[in-house]
Amino acid sequence: MVQQSLTINSKGQNKISFDVPTLKTTEALLENQSVHFTVFNPKNQVIYPNNGMSPKITKNDWKHLRKDQIVRKVNNKNFRLTNGKTRPAMIEVLKPYYYKKKLVAAVSAGAFISDVNSNVDRINRDLLKGLGVSLIISMVISFFIASRLNRRISRLRNAANQVANGNYQIRVKTSGKDEIGELINDFNHMTESLDKADKEIQRQEERRQEFLADAAHEMRTPLTTISGILEGIKYDVIPQESRTKSIDLMSSETQRLIRLVNENLDYEKIRSNSIQLDKRHFNATQVLNNLVEQLENKAAESKDKIDLHAPKDLPIYADYDRFVQIVFNITNNAIQFTDKGTITITGERGYNETIVRVADTGIGMTDAQQKNIFERYYKADASRRSGKYGESGLGLAIVHQLVKQHGGNITVESAPGKGTTFTVIIPDQTKAEKQKDEQSADADQN
Repeated sequence: MVQQSLTINSKGQNKISFDVPTLKTTEALLENQSVHFTVFNPKNQVIYPNNGMSPKITKNDWKHLRKDQIVRKVNNKNFRLTNGKTRPAMIEVLKPYYYKKKLVAAVSAGAFISDVNSNVDRINRDLLKGLGVSLIISMVISFFIASRLNRRISRLRNAANQVANGNYQIRVKTSGKDEIGELINDFNHMTESLDKADKEIQRQEERRQEFLADAAHEMRTPLTTISGILEGIKYDVIPQESRTKSIDLMSSETQRLIRLVNENLDYEKIRSNSIQLDKRHFNATQVLNNLVEQLENKAAESKDKIDLHAPKDLPIYADYDRFVQIVFNITNNAIQFTDKGTITITGERGYNETIVRVADTGIGMTDAQQKNIFERYYKADASRRSGKYGESGLGLAIVHQLVKQHGGNITVESAPGKGTTFTVIIPDQTKAEKQKDEQSADADQN
C-alpha cells in the first residue's frame, strides 16, 4: 500500500510525494490489526502521520536502511497516545523504499507488545475453542462408530454361540468391507462348510445304520439256514437222501457269508491304499471273453443276452486281477437290474487310454441314484437287498476306488426305463511308470 501511494512528479526535479488518501486507507486497515506505521523521508522527518507518537529512527538504523536492509527491533520506549494514555514497548520493522536506486522513504511498522500478546491470547483461546469443539465432534463420531462395531461384534458372538450349540445353518448379515466384514464373510464360509460336513456325517450315519441292518439281515439268513441244517443233522431229522443237498446249501450260505466279509475288507484296503497294484500289459479282449463265458449262465437265468464288441487285440496297462474285478462287478450289476434284455460290452482304444463300456437295457436310474451310485452301502433298488448273489452295496464302491487307483475315470449315464451305461477309462503307462519298470527289470537281471 505504501508503494502504491508513492507518486513521482516528472516535471521539475522529480519531486516525490505520497498519496494521503491511500495512506489513510492503509492506516485504517492496519489499525484493525493493532498495527501502526509511520512514513519517514531520508532526512528522518515524519511524512505521515503527524500524531506525535511516531517512533524515531536512529542513525544506526539509517545505516542499514541505506544499504537496502530491513531492520527488526524492539523499542522499549513508552509511547503517549492521542488520548493521553501511554503504551510501553513496541515491536518495529523498518523498511526502505528506493526510486531509481535513490532512497526516497522509510516506513516503520510496529505493534505494541501488549497488543501482540493480546492477539496471541485471543488466538490461543480460539485454538482451545476449536480443539474443544473438535474433541466433542470426535467423541460423538467415535461413539457412533464404536456402537456400530459393538453391534456387529455382538451379532458375530451370538452366532458363534449358536454354532457351538450345533446350529450350523446360522448366517451373519454382511455389512461393510472392513476387517470385521471380512471376518463375517469367513465366519459364513465356515458355517457353510460345517453345515455341509454335518449333513454328510448325518448321511453317512444313516448309511451306516442302514448297512448294519442290511448286514444283520444278510448274515442272519445264511446263519439261520446253516443252524437249521446242523440241528437237522444233529437230531437226525434230515433224511439220508436229502443230506447231500442240505450240505450243498450250507456250503453255499457259508460262501455267501465269506463274500460279505471279504467285500468289506477289500473296500477298506482299497480305500486306505493298503493294496499294491501289479500293473502290466495284457490283452483286455481275452479278459472280456472270459467274463462273458463266466456270466452267461447267470444272464440266462434272467433271460438276458450278453454281446461283446471289441477288437481282437485290445492292449491295456492295469492290474490283471483288479481289472477283472472291475468289469465283473459292473457286468454282474447290469445283469441284476436287467430282465429279458441285452448287456453290451464294448472295448476300444482312446488317446493313450483303453475304454470299456458296459451298457444294459434294464430299469435305469434317476439323477439322484446316479449321484449316489458309487457311495458305500448304497443300493439303487431297495427291493434287491438280498438274493442269490448276496448284494452288500459295496460292489460299485469298490469299482470306483479301483479305477481311481489306476489313475482312471468311471462315469455313468442312465435314465429310468432306458437302461444304464458305465464307461471305464484306464490310462496307458506313464513315463514315470516306464522308468520304474525298466529299473525293476534291470534289478531282476542283476
